[in-house]
Amino acid sequence: MWRWGLGLAVGWLMVCSNDSRAQTQPPLDPFLSAPPPRYVPPRPAAPPRAVTPPAAPSTRYPVPVGQSWRDWNDCPELVVIPAGRFTMGSPTSEPGRDSDEGPQHEVVVRSPLVVGKYEVTFDEWDACVAGNGCGGYRPEDRGWGRGRRPVITVSWDDAQNYVRWLSARTGQRYRLLTEAEWEYAARAGTATPFSFGATISTEQANYDGNYVYGAGRRGVYLQQTVPVGSLRQPNRFGLHDMYGNVSEWVEDLYVRQYAGPLADASVAVTTGGTSRVLRGGSWFDYPQYLRSADRNGSGPDVRNNNTGFRVARTPGG
Repeated sequence: MWRWGLGLAVGWLMVCSNDSRAQTQPPLDPFLSAPPPRYVPPRPAAPPRAVTPPAAPSTRYPVPVGQSWRDWNDCPELVVIPAGRFTMGSPTSEPGRDSDEGPQHEVVVRSPLVVGKYEVTFDEWDACVAGNGCGGYRPEDRGWGRGRRPVITVSWDDAQNYVRWLSARTGQRYRLLTEAEWEYAARAGTATPFSFGATISTEQANYDGNYVYGAGRRGVYLQQTVPVGSLRQPNRFGLHDMYGNVSEWVEDLYVRQYAGPLADASVAVTTGGTSRVLRGGSWFDYPQYLRSADRNGSGPDVRNNNTGFRVARTPGG
């Protein structure tokens, strides 16, 4: 229609221009005299922009934060937990608090931390002995069983022998947790007496259930250890049995009161005492001694049937 109308207008103009009788040309219709618009094809739609999920934080380990792995089949399973900060110790208002749990102070975990998912088991300890490590010491199990139960009757010195053997076997640097790292791992982002909340039950941890904490209820008292992870109650970091089962040796010397704020969780206390710190309580203990902030100490050569340990791993070998 546009082009046909324009042709008629042009033809009429040519005829009139040759007619001597023609008067002054009438003005053209401005609509008809306008040039036709240039056709511009539509621009193709841009493809949707790919959304790249945020990369997992670099941990210098084989897996990202929140996942687990083993360096070797008979080595402890490890979990990468996130960096962060927390308030170490307990407030004076916390039931069952002891004076050695203060003063409260802020501590920073500057990089992701690798922690044993479970306490070291008899299977893992026996692999050390079979591999000519751990001084050849084979602790008794009191008839409770070996396998996946936590190793017991091991001293702080014994635990050091194990992490030395494990480091040599894997080419990685294994060690015990510092006391601050242990509490950070146990709290898993909480500030309550337990990572489970204001109280605890024997469905969540293995302890003397004849006694209660806070508004808790009485439970069972098994009077022995249970296989690691069998209660299926990990904390938010994916760590099992941080409370009860066996008390866990950590790296630090025990001092009656925190000497001052240790801002870096990786720094262990190495002066001021002779005993080593135990954390987490055991199958033998009342629930108040399982609290995240509770502390205990014992000689580094002492072996009890309610003590064990879990490992940490440092990057870089």
